[in-house]
Amino acid sequence: MGDPKKQKKKYETPRFPWRTDVLQEELKLLGQYGLRNKRELWRHKTMLSKFRGIARSLIGKAPEERNKMEKELLSRLKKLGIIHEAAVLDDVLDLTVEDILERRLQTVIFRKGLARSVYHARQLITHGHIVIGDQRVTVPSYLVTREDEEKIAYAPDSPLANPSHPMRQMIAVTSKAQTVKKTGREREK
Repeated sequence: MGDPKKQKKKYETPRFPWRTDVLQEELKLLGQYGLRNKRELWRHKTMLSKFRGIARSLIGKAPEERNKMEKELLSRLKKLGIIHEAAVLDDVLDLTVEDILERRLQTVIFRKGLARSVYHARQLITHGHIVIGDQRVTVPSYLVTREDEEKIAYAPDSPLANPSHPMRQMIAVTSKAQTVKKTGREREK
């Protein structure tokens, strides 16, 4: 069983940690998704490699043997929203770490416009201003399922639940400016 104080690490470090291209890619992802440190990124990369490893092992099995495990893997990834509903096993092999990082609570809150930046979203989560349904979630790396995505809101006892809160008005102005900026870029193209 193991001692609960001696937990195993849930990530694998890169094979070549000092390669410049790897370091630059990791730093870019850290900034883009507001990750605290590289361990968070490595944990998601390890999760992705496990999913892909399962998919590779299933491809080599006989059809009657792989059907059950394939359905389990695909249903889990579809529930998390990592792959689309009509996905097949080959789509699992095409996944990238960005697909998993997009499903983090921190990123989903920023994309929904509940925070000014991914860093602000992280702060809102850790300070307890965010609920999913009626459950307060304080873990920024929580992977949001498709059905939970609509239930994300400010906590009822949070000062941010009031629409006239100055921070909410500032977020609305920021999201409006970003929308105008995006639509302006699309028109130029």
